[in-house]
Amino acid sequence: MKHNKYHLQGQSYNKLFTEYLVATIEKIFNPIPVPIILLDNETKIKIVNNVLADYLGCSKNELIGKRIKEVDKETRFPYVFKSKKAEIDWERRFENGNTAIVHTIPILNEANEVECGIGLILFKNQEQLKGIIEKNKLLKKELQIYGKRLKKSNGAKYSWENIIGNSEKMAEAKYMAKKAAQTNSNVLLLGESGSGKELFAHSIHNGSKRKHLPFVKVDCVAIPSELLESELFGYEEGAFTGARKGGKIGKFETANGGSIFLDEIGDMPLTMQAKLLRVLQEKEFERVGGTTPINLDIRFIAATNKNLKELVKEGKFREDLYYRLNVMTIHIPGLRERHTDIEDITYSLIKKLSKQLGKYVSDISRKALDYIRGHNWPGNVRELANVLERAINLTDSDIILPVHLPVYLIKENGRPILDDPVRPLKDIIESIEKEAIVSCLKYTKGNKLKTAKLLNISRSSLYDKIERYGI
Repeated sequence: MKHNKYHLQGQSYNKLFTEYLVATIEKIFNPIPVPIILLDNETKIKIVNNVLADYLGCSKNELIGKRIKEVDKETRFPYVFKSKKAEIDWERRFENGNTAIVHTIPILNEANEVECGIGLILFKNQEQLKGIIEKNKLLKKELQIYGKRLKKSNGAKYSWENIIGNSEKMAEAKYMAKKAAQTNSNVLLLGESGSGKELFAHSIHNGSKRKHLPFVKVDCVAIPSELLESELFGYEEGAFTGARKGGKIGKFETANGGSIFLDEIGDMPLTMQAKLLRVLQEKEFERVGGTTPINLDIRFIAATNKNLKELVKEGKFREDLYYRLNVMTIHIPGLRERHTDIEDITYSLIKKLSKQLGKYVSDISRKALDYIRGHNWPGNVRELANVLERAINLTDSDIILPVHLPVYLIKENGRPILDDPVRPLKDIIESIEKEAIVSCLKYTKGNKLKTAKLLNISRSSLYDKIERYGI
């Protein structure tokens, strides 16, 4: 037992000593103005000094523990470890075009085995190294700025977190969409106007391997039919009267490598459908007035609120195009089909719209929410958003009341507010409480002080309830 105890103490001491040694070496390395790196015998990075981390444009935490090949594909360390011989004054040209002298040194133990390795990068002068680091920092900053601009102009704004709802039908739609995002197959989104097809299109792109590449939306209804071809394909200089000097890049070319979202594809003219079919089949296109084919690597996401099968029967939509698009079809349910999601969507929209409108509104009364639940929502989430935006603009407090809702919602409330045959106990209690207050106010002819005394509640509590129930 004593032997084990001392053995364990020895192990603990060795570990502490190693950690102390690493920390000490790091303190020695950091002030040195020459890039230095220390690897273990598996070529994993153990220590880098500040100069090398800055030169590589990474933090130390990002580098420590990685194999050197992950950081520098052209590294000589694997060869040096194998030969057990140092390479001194090795002239090396880096990807950024800079040339430096590199020392790659293996450290051997008593058994002539590689214990660790040290690397040094020597430049002709330290001013050159400082200039490289500063240029790298400036370039990184510029890339971040341009990356943000590109994402703003040609990027998907929404992700799965923006799709609110856990009802059975919505969960099924999200499951299918997430599966589709992992493939390169064409996606067809079917759903009523305002049901969230665009949210799904953005999320599919952001959930795919193409998320860092362009996402381009084309509204097939908004663009006049005579301009749609040049918008999609682009054109060469002099292709037609009024063509821009130097030509123009089309939506397909802009989206190349990423995704293109063809919204309301059911309204695309038949002539354009034939040209789109060829692009889908051949994976190439030509600009209007051009003769050189342009190869295309693109994910097609199409959406429509129309019944494409019926349009095919009527001869208004090409059958072959329908089957090309109908690979991964996702049906997005309307709001009336996912009644249980309405409350979550309402609160999410209140938070979002309040921020946009610059008003602090955080709640909605139970009665107002009941009116919202009772509506059929033919305009789906878009209609709900419009109703809530109107309500937020009208309210002078932090809560939406029935009085702030459109009249048609209130008038519709002749039918049961909830679809469930049994209402929650809380709703029943609130309904009875509201009826008692209304009856008492009628009895006292609106005298709130008398009403509060008769109901045995404080006047401030009565005011709160009047406001809450929208009396």
